[in-house]
Amino acid sequence: MTEVTEETARTGEFVQSLERGLAVIRAFDADHPQLTLSEVARATGLTRAAARRFLLTLVELGYMRTDGRLFSLRARILELGYAYLSSLSLPEMAQPHMETLVAEVHESCSMSVLDGDEVVYVARVPTKRIMTVAISVGTRFPAYATSMGRVLLAAQPAAWLDNYLDTAELRPLTRRTVTDPARLRTLLNRIHSQGYAIVDQELEEGLRSLAAPIRDADGAVIAALNVSARASRGSSEVIRKELLPPLLATAKRIEEDLRGGQLR
Repeated sequence: MTEVTEETARTGEFVQSLERGLAVIRAFDADHPQLTLSEVARATGLTRAAARRFLLTLVELGYMRTDGRLFSLRARILELGYAYLSSLSLPEMAQPHMETLVAEVHESCSMSVLDGDEVVYVARVPTKRIMTVAISVGTRFPAYATSMGRVLLAAQPAAWLDNYLDTAELRPLTRRTVTDPARLRTLLNRIHSQGYAIVDQELEEGLRSLAAPIRDADGAVIAALNVSARASRGSSEVIRKELLPPLLATAKRIEEDLRGGQLR
């Protein structure tokens, strides 16, 4: 849940009402699909009067619905996310290569970017559902427990990573999840050196995933690409031997396309 706080260092061009409106939208999530006016005010730090104005404006614009007591988001809210996704050429460039990879290895393939301390899926080619949670474009997971997240974290500047490791809430999602900051730092250093990450049942029991970075023409990591497989396919080492070469080859082909085009 998002709390609006007063910032003394805002520039003169900062629009606080927009910040507050976005905070109202972010108050709704999978755990809180419906909220009352009082709950929205409490979650955002707004007064009831201000929260009511934002909620009713969103209802009027078609982004939210209400039965008079409970408020919930409408499907039109997806326009805000898809406006961002549709402006990217990276998912469009990557999709054919991802489809080829899935046809070759018979496992699902996804691409994500880092947003704060989470990964956000921007492209996906599934084979069959192998997680208890359905994954689609826009799905978010904590970066520390995912192979794509670790690839993206490993590429961050040292100062940013120091702050992340000092402040991130590393919760055990399974009994295997790495939650010790020092151990996670060691893993990220290794990932940075070797150029890929493998996560063994840390996000969900029975699921292993392997990820590689996607770099732009300047060598900066702008996204991560992964393949996920059930643990029954084989050990982590077996999955690495079988899936890493085609994954790295696919990442390279996507990067070659990026150099030939222009990423918007």
